[in-house]
Amino acid sequence: MKINPLTKAMIGLTAVGAAGAAYVLVQKRKHAGATEAAKSVEVHGYVNSGYEAVREAFAENFCMRREIGAACCVYHKGEKVVDLLGGVRNKATGELWEQDTMALVYSATKGLAAMTLAVAHSRGWLDYDELVCTYWPEFAQNGKERITVRQLLAHQAGLFALDQPIEKRVVGDLDNLAEILARQKPAWEPGTRQAYHAITLGFFEGELLRRIDPQHRSLGQFFQDEIATPLGLDFYIRLPESIPDSRLAPLVDPSFAERMFGFPFKMALAALNPRSNIRRALLGSELAHDEKCIYPRNLEIPAGGGVGTARAIAHAYSVFAGGGKELGLREETIRELTAPAVPPTHGFFDECLRLEVPFSLGFMKSSPGFQFVSASAFGFPGAGGSLGFADPEAQIGYAYVPNRKGTTMGGDPRDVALRRALFSATPAAQTAVRKSSHEQRRFSPNPSRICNKSADFEQAQTLLNGG
Repeated sequence: MKINPLTKAMIGLTAVGAAGAAYVLVQKRKHAGATEAAKSVEVHGYVNSGYEAVREAFAENFCMRREIGAACCVYHKGEKVVDLLGGVRNKATGELWEQDTMALVYSATKGLAAMTLAVAHSRGWLDYDELVCTYWPEFAQNGKERITVRQLLAHQAGLFALDQPIEKRVVGDLDNLAEILARQKPAWEPGTRQAYHAITLGFFEGELLRRIDPQHRSLGQFFQDEIATPLGLDFYIRLPESIPDSRLAPLVDPSFAERMFGFPFKMALAALNPRSNIRRALLGSELAHDEKCIYPRNLEIPAGGGVGTARAIAHAYSVFAGGGKELGLREETIRELTAPAVPPTHGFFDECLRLEVPFSLGFMKSSPGFQFVSASAFGFPGAGGSLGFADPEAQIGYAYVPNRKGTTMGGDPRDVALRRALFSATPAAQTAVRKSSHEQRRFSPNPSRICNKSADFEQAQTLLNGG
């Protein structure tokens, strides 16, 4: 029997509606079950006087937002004022989240990786406005001769995907990887468009750092020697064999239904298309996992493979928020990091993410769709919900690390609740937020276009590196 197109459309809409209704029902049941389970969850750690609202929001995440295990840490003016943890580290075994539990934070790693180049800048090894090929001569081929360090770190080089597959053996051989990176041809004229370098950015950063570091260390080793060890951070861009699985929190993936109904339709559709920019940009993100030992050891994925604690991330950002004297940062470097992002010729619209977002010097900056605190703040969110940022104006270093992957990232309801509570508790943050909101109205020639896409921005964040 032949069915006319109108009938087919009605059947399709009915099926989608039924699926949506079923999804809502399942979510309600899950939420009810999670709420009952969360009543027995103990929140550990402490908050300073005046920050009780953050603790309440953290506890509510377990009761109201299906948190499984997580940690949140905040520094204000160099003092640790929030240090919370709770829930289950390993959902399969029921083992609890401990003080030293670490988790994969995906693209939140980018902020820590960018710190290494900031240290190099302060030591006079790197000029953000210099050509990349000045430090890495082999880079000057196939149309990359005029790419500056600033353009590369702002995802404006057109190098968001590689022609050669990103495999573990390639990533593990830095000399071979450098040759592949040097041969890569940009997707378009560098400096004209922005496209999120989800995985490749870290590899380019790593080779650039190897060229300018007198000891020619990898980015992960440099981070460990020059940032993590001096500050006593439990964070690794190259996880060593010495870290046992008992300290690692396996991530809990969202269901297929949650992904399909949680993501904006256009984003979900693009991620399923193997030829789309975002799908190509995410190739290699799977290397951050290991079926045998949760996360791979001795493998560097500087754009999305960092493993650590919220305490470590917040501490690192706190140092940057306070001027970075502990790491020998110069005022000039901090001024560069806090300055507004510089757009490419066609503006901040991202050809991978399909929305506007400002990147600068390896970090993400505040925007109407995603606000840290003040306009001077810088940081990076990670797929599933992790986030770390520094705000020099409000003197805040913040981090949140969960093990249940949400279908949003920077706009994850759990993180949003924590940040709102934090801002309400910090007078300097309240002032900075009001000032930033006013300043960011000038973010784009067409602010309404951005503001109307804020919801899409928050949901699309999970595509920022391999969610």
